[in-house]
Amino acid sequence: MARLETDRLLLRPPELRDVPAITRWMSDFDVAKNLATAPHPYGENDARAFVGRMAESAARGNGHCFAIVRKDDYRLIGCCGLHSQDGHTEVGYWLGKPFWNRGYTTEAVRRMLAFAFQDLKLASVWAGWFHDNPASGRVLEKLGFRAAGAEPRNSLARGHEVDCRNMTLTREDFGRTKARAAAETGRAEAR
Repeated sequence: MARLETDRLLLRPPELRDVPAITRWMSDFDVAKNLATAPHPYGENDARAFVGRMAESAARGNGHCFAIVRKDDYRLIGCCGLHSQDGHTEVGYWLGKPFWNRGYTTEAVRRMLAFAFQDLKLASVWAGWFHDNPASGRVLEKLGFRAAGAEPRNSLARGHEVDCRNMTLTREDFGRTKARAAAETGRAEAR
């Protein structure tokens, strides 16, 4: 399985040693409620099962899950991943609440998308965000995703369906967004 890096982050496969951190962050309802398949309450057995499912998915070749780890203190702060089914690949991600609003999600998912389009040669990916989590929608917009309709989607933590806004991203749109982000970074560094 691939190991990816950004300026601040290491993206690597989740391991059993990550169970305590995954449990800690995912046991927060504010995190779990934004995901379709996360139960609440969330315990260590759920985290162990998650790590096992992600390893099995990688072995089957239909998934790539990455623990998001800060380079400065090697602390796991969340996960992101790609899951393929029926010819379509979904992007998913979550961060522990103390790490929200610091740019970590955009940084991690941007690197994972580069892997998806450059290494895996995917033509497109999709993602969904629940209507009451607009921060996730803003992350996807920054990365170049475009709206692709809405539909109800189950939230296991909430115990009912929630309005989900679907978005898609093509390899071409990602390339344009990545080039624009690099140009903006260059302008900021020149100041």
